[in-house]
This record gives sequence, structure tokens and C-alpha cells, in this order.
Amino acid sequence: MSKRKRARNRADNSVRTAGQSVALWLSDGDLCAPGYTRLSDNPEIQTACLRIAELIGSMTIYLMSNTDDGDIRIVNELSRMIDITPNGNMTRSQWMTAIVMNLLLYGKGNSIVVPHTYGGILKSLEPIAASRVQFMPVGNSYRDYRVLIDGQARNPNDLMHITYNPHSLYLWQGQGVTVTLKDIANNLKQAQKTENAYMSTEWKPSVIIRAASNDNLFSDPEQRSNFLDKYIKTARAGEPWLIPLDQMDVQQVKPLTLADLAIKDTVELDKKTVAAVVGVPAFLLGVGDFKRDEYNSFIQTRIKTIAQNITQEMTRVLITSPKWYLQFNYWSLIDYDLEAVSSVMLAGSDRGFVNGDEWRDRVHLPPAGLKEYRPLENYIPYDMAGKQKKLVGNA
Repeated sequence: MSKRKRARNRADNSVRTAGQSVALWLSDGDLCAPGYTRLSDNPEIQTACLRIAELIGSMTIYLMSNTDDGDIRIVNELSRMIDITPNGNMTRSQWMTAIVMNLLLYGKGNSIVVPHTYGGILKSLEPIAASRVQFMPVGNSYRDYRVLIDGQARNPNDLMHITYNPHSLYLWQGQGVTVTLKDIANNLKQAQKTENAYMSTEWKPSVIIRAASNDNLFSDPEQRSNFLDKYIKTARAGEPWLIPLDQMDVQQVKPLTLADLAIKDTVELDKKTVAAVVGVPAFLLGVGDFKRDEYNSFIQTRIKTIAQNITQEMTRVLITSPKWYLQFNYWSLIDYDLEAVSSVMLAGSDRGFVNGDEWRDRVHLPPAGLKEYRPLENYIPYDMAGKQKKLVGNA
């Protein structure tokens, strides 16, 4: 086999991961696909994913326990470690934001976290960069797999493997939304290039200058340049031209504007598509106005769903008690109308469901020692409804 043919065969080889084949091209010294734009390089897609990650990172993680009287919150060293100090090198918010960004963007639907223990006690939870992780099926099995971290195989039962949008064949692997967003990312990149090229044009608008001269002047590029420098070029932008009378005629040629090219409409449409696919309100990407109902629906559906996926995996790996589980406080993200919240809490206070400090907490006031539940006198237990004086008399 000739050297040229062997080189061509090597160029046709691909890097294969679980259920995936990624061909490599050499362009301008970098490995990349011709015209390919990484989703992580697109500002709209990155912004949409970051908004989700930051919101999830801002929520408190509760350690909950099932009891006969309902689920209650537990506060101990484990809950403190998970919610406050999961990693010594970053804050809890940064830690969770990194996990979600790996899940939605960098890891293409996969996020790996390695628990570190000492003497059976959980000490740290380390998020692993997506570039360090690969997934390898075990033999011909579609059910069992290994996680390769820096080339070393790890059992997924010993890790937190959070997935998003399960793969069609390898159901334990996420695949993200990269395929859906690829064309949109390229469209947004091309729109930005078009706008930059238009705004950087030297002549805005384009002009045609007709001058009385011999043919030799216009046939020589250097003489044309000297002519423009002499009569047309100015020291400051917007400075008027001084041209010889009756020797020169300047005509304006109106080019297509950005409005004619529908750049603005196209970009807004692509941003709305990005928002719809990623699952965020369009106003988070700068399109449209803020709407409270839309935002609250986004929190109760998109944010809550991803948050539950994360806490379920954390519970599976970190919690051994069958009665304990982890839960995000997604209610803290809901945009409430303060007057409506106050009215609801006061109505609950009249019935003895809410005490004064609970009301003060919901309207962002410090506790004042109002711990008693004080129902109105005409609210009585249901089993005493038939013993009212108006029914049995005054005896």
C-alpha cells in the first residue's frame, strides 16, 4: 500500500464512543469540522444553558425524611455537607452550576460527579470536566457500561452519572440537544458575521465618483489611490469633502440595509427557537418582555424537572437510608406577588395554619417570637361541630 493511500485511510478513521462516530478534520491547525460552530461558543445557547444552571445552583438542597406525619426536613452534618460545602474548591452555587452546564452543554447530556469518602464518611463531591470523560459499553451489552475518566475505567455505581435526553440505543447515556441546535448556532454565527461585515465597511453608503480626467488616471491603481487621498480622504469621519467645481460628480448608491436583509427578524426567530429547544423563556435571551406567568411556568416545569433528575441521582448514590431523600427548594425561585402572598398567609393565620413568624418570613421580615397558632374563636374541630351551643342550647 502506498504512503499516500495509507495517509488517506488514516484520515478517514474516526474516533468512536458509545453509539457515536465523530470524524475529525484538520483546518487552520485545529481539529474541527468545516464551518462547524461548537454550541458552547454560541452566546445565545450558552446564555440559555447558563440561566438554567444559575437558577438551579441558587436553590437550597434539603435532606428530607419520610415520617408517619408527613415528610420533614433533617438538619445534620450530611445535609450541611451537601448543601453548603460539597467541594472545598468552590462554593455550592458554583459547584451546582458546573454540574448543570456539563449536563446541558459541555457534556452533551452527561454530567459526572465523583464522591470522595474517608473512613466511610462523605468528604467531597468532585465534578469532572466533560473533556475528561468517555463512556464505553461492556462487550455487546446495551445495559452495562463503564465510565472512563482520564482513560481509567470506573463503575457507574460508584459515581453520580446525571443524564439528560436519553440516547435512543444506549439508554444509560444522555445525548443533550446538540443535533437540534447545530443549524441554529450556525445561522446565528452567520448573522453576526454579516452584521459585522456591514458595520465595518469603509464607505457607508457606497458612492460612485465621476471625475473629468484621462484614462491613464483610472487605469493605474496607485494614481486612483492618490486621487482619492487628495480630494476625498478626510482627517475625521463626517468631515465634508472639498472637490473641484465642474470636474467631479458624486453619486450615492444605496445598498441593502440590515433591515432589507431581515437580519434582525432572522436573529429574533433563531433566538426564540433556541429558547424553545433549550426550554427557557425568550425574554431571558433578550427577545420580548418579562412575563411573570411564563417565568413561573418555566420554574415549575423546566427547572423543577432538571432539579428532580439531579436530586434523584444524588439520592441513589449518596443516601443509604430508605426513608431519606434529597430535594431542591424550587419554591424559592417562584416570582410571587408580595400582596397576594401576604393575603394567603393571613388567611391561614386566621385558621391557625400559620403563625406570626411564618408570615413574617414569607414577607422577608426577621422572626419576632410569634410562635403561637391563634385561630379565630368560631373555628372548632370537626368532631365538635354538633356540640355548638346554638344546637344543644345553653345547658
